[in-house]
Amino acid sequence: MNRATQITTSAMGVLAGLAGLEHGIGEVLQGDRIPGGVMIQSWPESESFQVLNGEPAMTLLPTLRIAGVVTILFALIFLVWATLLIQRPRAGLALTALSITLLLVGGGFGPPLLGLIVGTTATRIHAPLTWWRARFSPGVRSFLAMFWPWAFAACLTAWLYLFPGSILFAAFLGVNEPILLSVAVAIFAAFGLLLLTLVCAFARDLRRQPVAYRTPAGAW
Repeated sequence: MNRATQITTSAMGVLAGLAGLEHGIGEVLQGDRIPGGVMIQSWPESESFQVLNGEPAMTLLPTLRIAGVVTILFALIFLVWATLLIQRPRAGLALTALSITLLLVGGGFGPPLLGLIVGTTATRIHAPLTWWRARFSPGVRSFLAMFWPWAFAACLTAWLYLFPGSILFAAFLGVNEPILLSVAVAIFAAFGLLLLTLVCAFARDLRRQPVAYRTPAGAW
């Protein structure tokens, strides 16, 4: 099993699930309001959440209360798969399906996108990573492997700043231009650091695999 890949996947899966859960709570609190269209805001009346534009989302369900309840349900299922069931052979497929469902019922846009990345990465937990082995020289592999804990810590910091960090800052300091700018920077940093962390995780897992552990060249 690729341990670094599993740890990274589970941690990011927890963040995606909790962010989806937060969307659902905001929608439930709006009651039986009927959406004016497919696009909604999970927290339209919260001053703190304006730093995230009221947490935009979409839903195909008839009321915001129903959307919130269903979103909370699927977010909780996502959390279970991302933690307790992540080692299952079909965990990646399940997380991908749950991410798409979250997108459609009211789980926002960021959580499902992060969930899709998590679902795709989960398919590599038991994989030999042959494609990556062919593209990393031993020296590069060793460097990236050693860098994984630092990249992982930076990645978590960026994501935790987006949620709940930016909301807490907005609650205490108000929504102002520096905070809005920091959120924009944090979004790019969070996704960039996530990709870097995944590459480093693959390299770390490759270092622990026997060289003879190979599959046909097309496998990745």
